[in-house]
Amino acid sequence: MKIAKVLNNNVVIIHDEHGNEQVVMGRGLAFKKRAGEDLDPALVEKTFALKSRELTGRLSELLSEIPIEVVITSECVIALAREQLGTALHEGQIAIALTDHIHFALVRHQQNLPIRNVLQWEIRSLYPKEYGIGLAALEIIEKRLKVRMSDDEAGFIALHLVNAQLDSEMPAVMHITKFMQEILHIVKYQLQLDYQTDSLSYNRFVTHLKFFSQRMLGKRGVYSDDESLHDVVRDRYPQAYKCVDKIDRHIIKNYQYKLGSEERMFLTIHIERVRKETLALGESDDEA
Repeated sequence: MKIAKVLNNNVVIIHDEHGNEQVVMGRGLAFKKRAGEDLDPALVEKTFALKSRELTGRLSELLSEIPIEVVITSECVIALAREQLGTALHEGQIAIALTDHIHFALVRHQQNLPIRNVLQWEIRSLYPKEYGIGLAALEIIEKRLKVRMSDDEAGFIALHLVNAQLDSEMPAVMHITKFMQEILHIVKYQLQLDYQTDSLSYNRFVTHLKFFSQRMLGKRGVYSDDESLHDVVRDRYPQAYKCVDKIDRHIIKNYQYKLGSEERMFLTIHIERVRKETLALGESDDEA
């Protein structure tokens, strides 16, 4: 394992057996070392093998400026997210974004410059797993770095985790969250539902909205020439379909996007499931 470039005493760049760059990190692993010298594998705490030179360059720059304990703390949070979310994370993206965010949050905390998370309620409601990891991250940060941050930071961390699952930039995730909340409000008040947020149908609906929102905001629609199944769904679930009509008008007016028939069909199915399960759970609660 030979050093290609020393970034600081704790971070170096090496080349793997295929000639690809890797960023390697460990306490003191590059102390008094130079390019071309061998690296002691026993000192390596983390290896980042990224897919693009751009990501490798950005990560190298970041790690050369941020204390190693902050980087390791961020990696502890990412490891927890991998374990609990059960979905793939875009590793290079989350390593860069979350580490940078935690470092900047620490600087703001030291300067007594907290930032209020205006989407805190929406994040907690729409991404409960990610928000739970965000709260756990605050405990990890406090334990390792001796700093207690506000719950607003748990929401920001949750958004970074959502971002790493969707492979979008953070502003897009903010827009997605806002859009999802708008659609949930339309369905809630159109059908007069009291959402059961722990129900299977609600969580499936939120997951569908998450990926639909990403496609819609990216103007990547789903279109089909086969109208037969769409027509069956429309006729079978008139209340849910009427709600989709209202959603369509909202999207056209505010986002200049028109739903395709397949998108209408899937939204109708999800809304109908939420409607039926919510009503059924409400009735069982009344009986109890």
